[in-house]
Amino acid sequence: MLFRPAARARAENMKLPNLGRIGLFPASPAGYTGALTRKGGTFMSMNMKQWIRDQFGTGKKKPVPVLSFPSISLMGITVRDLVANSDNQARGMKLIADRCPTGASLTMMDLSVEAEAFGCEIEYADDEVPTVRGRLLKDEKDVDALKVPAVGAGRTGTYVDAVRKVKTMIADRPVLAGVIGPFSLSGRMMDMTELMVNCYEEPDMVRTTLEKAAEFITQYALAFKEAGADGVVMAEPAAGLISPDLCEEFSSAHVKRIIDAVRDDGFAFVYHNCGNTVPLKDSLLGLKADAYHLGNAIDIEDMLKIVPEDVLVMGNLDPAGLFRLGTPEKVREATLALLARCAKYPNFSISSGCDIPPASPWENIDAFFEAIDEYYK
Repeated sequence: MLFRPAARARAENMKLPNLGRIGLFPASPAGYTGALTRKGGTFMSMNMKQWIRDQFGTGKKKPVPVLSFPSISLMGITVRDLVANSDNQARGMKLIADRCPTGASLTMMDLSVEAEAFGCEIEYADDEVPTVRGRLLKDEKDVDALKVPAVGAGRTGTYVDAVRKVKTMIADRPVLAGVIGPFSLSGRMMDMTELMVNCYEEPDMVRTTLEKAAEFITQYALAFKEAGADGVVMAEPAAGLISPDLCEEFSSAHVKRIIDAVRDDGFAFVYHNCGNTVPLKDSLLGLKADAYHLGNAIDIEDMLKIVPEDVLVMGNLDPAGLFRLGTPEKVREATLALLARCAKYPNFSISSGCDIPPASPWENIDAFFEAIDEYYK
């Protein structure tokens, strides 16, 4: 292998984000268009193109912060119990939908699921989202031998089954399933630092890994679609660590193919990246995703100033610093302040920047909704 110290130094000095955290977006009601029969059963069908269009404007919009994991405190269970059982996942989503005036429901955003399906070792905890342990792909031989698993491997079947169940329980808003992006999944299998170095040193090995990752993610998203999901939210935070040119080649090109394979008028595609996305604007807009959800690594108004007004931008309150570690008053102040700056943009929808941690106090979550009501009085 040709070793490049400069490339490795850049990779090792990067502040890597928590790739297990992602966010969703606010929404306003939209009408169901009728029954839709898929292999998973018969479900209410929504015109998601219209639903996305309904998010534009400067009036009040129903928010959808990512509230999947905080459901554990409503049910008196642990994260271990939640991620291993589709009944718990569906029940948790229903409890949140009943409690909170959200515009959409999000599945458990567990970004270890796809890596586990490929064979990665996963570490579980009672009060934290699962994480990948160790490194599955160490060299080209490992990459060549890597098999693309069938949907159902590991816990992927559990997550698809949760969507099928919750679609019989929630009929007044879209159900959106979470998937990881191909570059972020490759980083979990290869190790994030090694992946970034190999973009320079072993690009063919990275391309092979990405092809296999994208193939599985496509099939996983289609399985959610068959189960009745109204769309997917793809978390591709690792792409925020690389240059625009590398992002286009090693992330966006593969994401585009996934979008083309899964999206239609009844199935939306939302792209999430919690890295430094401002320099990546052109590559990300080239995806032509239905919406872009951005994390709190950036000032979201910087992005709103430079994207076209017909591009929906969502985010980006700090999920850990505010929802998990803050107070109701701090959540209220931050929510009001972000709305004061950004609600004037018709293509802005307020949300958490990434997924709200499992142990976040519900008093803080309630304060978010209350602050939105207060702002629009």
